[in-house]
Amino acid sequence: MPVEIIALSAFVVIFLLGTIRSVNMGTVALVGAFIVGGLVYSVPAKTVLDGFPGEMFVILVGVTYLFAIADYNGTVERLVQAAVAAVGGRTGLVPWTMFAVPACLTAVGAAAPAACAIVVPIALKFAVKHRINPVMMSMMVIQGTTAGGFSPIGIYGVIVNGLSAGAGLPTSPLLLFAGTFVTTLILAAIAYITLGGRELLTQRAVPAAVTAPVHSTTGAESMLRSPGATMTAGGTADVEPDPLEGSGRLGLEQICTLVGIIALVVLTLTFGLDVGFVSLTIAVLLSLVFTGSAQAAVGKVAWSTVLLICGIITYVALLQGQGTIDWLGSGIADIDAPLLAAIVILFIGSVVSAFASTTALLGVVVPLATPFLLTDQIGATAFIVALAVSSSVVDCSPLSTMGALAVANSEESKRANVFSSLMRWGLSLIVIAPIVTFAVLVLPSSV
Repeated sequence: MPVEIIALSAFVVIFLLGTIRSVNMGTVALVGAFIVGGLVYSVPAKTVLDGFPGEMFVILVGVTYLFAIADYNGTVERLVQAAVAAVGGRTGLVPWTMFAVPACLTAVGAAAPAACAIVVPIALKFAVKHRINPVMMSMMVIQGTTAGGFSPIGIYGVIVNGLSAGAGLPTSPLLLFAGTFVTTLILAAIAYITLGGRELLTQRAVPAAVTAPVHSTTGAESMLRSPGATMTAGGTADVEPDPLEGSGRLGLEQICTLVGIIALVVLTLTFGLDVGFVSLTIAVLLSLVFTGSAQAAVGKVAWSTVLLICGIITYVALLQGQGTIDWLGSGIADIDAPLLAAIVILFIGSVVSAFASTTALLGVVVPLATPFLLTDQIGATAFIVALAVSSSVVDCSPLSTMGALAVANSEESKRANVFSSLMRWGLSLIVIAPIVTFAVLVLPSSV
């Protein structure tokens, strides 16, 4: 059997183990890289570690550390308060607020599961109080989370743009952001209209107390938690204060954190400084001044996400270094019909992402498509946007992390309905997203 088949089969096993078992896929990928590297490719561990993405590690640690500080010191909660207050108590506009808040969070570098975990409990508690369809509210939060993730400094955007540029493909960070944002906005609008949003426009909200649980980034763990409670390190349940209650001026720490986030956006977008080191610098400065928040925030850094991404990319780097990705990509590129090859890759991204981590998948499908795109048979930029859309909008599936968070935080009596409804949305988008993006983006670029 060809070594390429063995290595790719092992990669499939890694995804399966990470999906069906409560184990971080990144750790499995690192172990798999060590075993496959030694037994299949006969390369030493040092060669395997050469593929560890140091730059990506700094970016992920930097942005998630900064975001964890903002979450712990209450800056994020105050942003949510301001967003809800901005709609003037109009019930029909609250779902759009719940779309906008996570979009802003992921756009400035927050991990998508973390942003969703912060907003979705608040959104669903509000939905219960004001009889809003929980499926619609869940879709608004999830699609909003995705909408911001492909910004030039968002984690999704950093991964896709970085891998594309490293492969020698033309990149357009703003076009990628615009394409994914518009698509998710349209999906949110469809969910809003079809799931009761029009009836809400005539209603007016009454300020309500809601409870937000702790922000879990693992769907399986959040399934075990009740929507209104958080688990402490000792296993006891604590109810958090209402993030929509209260008013008053921002504290010094919150003001400094907001200034830091604004500085991150300006320094990276205007002056082109490295996202990872800038965010890490700001986080360290905040840590030196406000030591209490810093110590607690370290534990809230999305270490599992960092490990997931770095592990997967390390394995992919091994495959790339040994020519396996080129072998597979060349096989797709050799398909006589380039358009057929394009839609095959789009469906691969859509199907796998609905049942696994989108963050990890993006580190796989872009290298997979690279040999095909280098043939110039299809417009690379348009295809990358189509691939990003197809691989991300299916995150509403309850078997994906964000979909699982929505199910876990739904009212218990409606949890089964939310699960089945999100499953229908997810399965529908598995088919619809590749076909529509293929027709709208890929086909015109091939003319």
